[in-house]
Amino acid sequence: MSEHERRPAPQALAVDHDQAAPGDQARMRLQPDTDLSNYRAAGKLSGKAALITGADSGIGRAVAIAFALEGADIAFAFNHSEGDAAETRRLVEQTGRRCLPMMVDVTVEADRRRLVAEAAGAFGRLDVLVNNAAYFDGDGTLEQIEADGLRLVFETNIIAYMLMAKAALPHLEKVGGCIINTSSTTSILGKKGSLAYSSSKGAVNVFTKSLALELAERGVRVNAVLPGPFWTPAIATSSPETVGQFGTFTMLGRAGQPEEIAPAYVFLAADGSFVTGALLEVSGGFKSVD
Repeated sequence: MSEHERRPAPQALAVDHDQAAPGDQARMRLQPDTDLSNYRAAGKLSGKAALITGADSGIGRAVAIAFALEGADIAFAFNHSEGDAAETRRLVEQTGRRCLPMMVDVTVEADRRRLVAEAAGAFGRLDVLVNNAAYFDGDGTLEQIEADGLRLVFETNIIAYMLMAKAALPHLEKVGGCIINTSSTTSILGKKGSLAYSSSKGAVNVFTKSLALELAERGVRVNAVLPGPFWTPAIATSSPETVGQFGTFTMLGRAGQPEEIAPAYVFLAADGSFVTGALLEVSGGFKSVD
């Protein structure tokens, strides 16, 4: 581990809490490692173009930078923090690659069409779609869930994934591209007090495997990454007690940093030519989620 990597213990994370959802990375006192300063690239995506939703901060930002370091031009979607999005753009362009940030709502059909059209138009191709945007604010126990919040979770976390894939497919099929969906380890284990989010991510897993079956003969691979606890702005919206315990339930005893999961996306985009329908868990070794 490099001496420059920040791998804080769970108790150290408690300084960041109670931000308004969905959270701003720029406002976090303990900044996540998302700049990929320890990453060693090998030109694996040279000449390619990727579209990533939810890449203004956290895991999405780390994936965007990793792809750019590997040679890809990056289009990314965000819908909240223009400041965080500007920083992602700066870090991508610092690698020498082109970057196209777009403020959109992935639950809106017109925005999805514009996102794909402008990304493919800007770069002349589209090789990788990463469905990463997610929503979990307002989730809770069965008694706490309201219909409107439940619908928004599913519209963002699975319906938008399916329809983004539909919009991007003609471009991906031309180049033998791939789709990578961000799921969660809660999709396998479940999580108390997070019925809507966990259920939506379970749907992402089934969608990934079903679409992989459908598109294999058309030359498009479909996989999912299942993050465990990662230090991102979304976590900083929680209570200090929750944040201070975040990651203690892993075998490694801490939360992951976004730069630690970005290589999994690079593998699926660039190296996994014989990998489709896979659910790749990156969790620090989950023991439980209680």
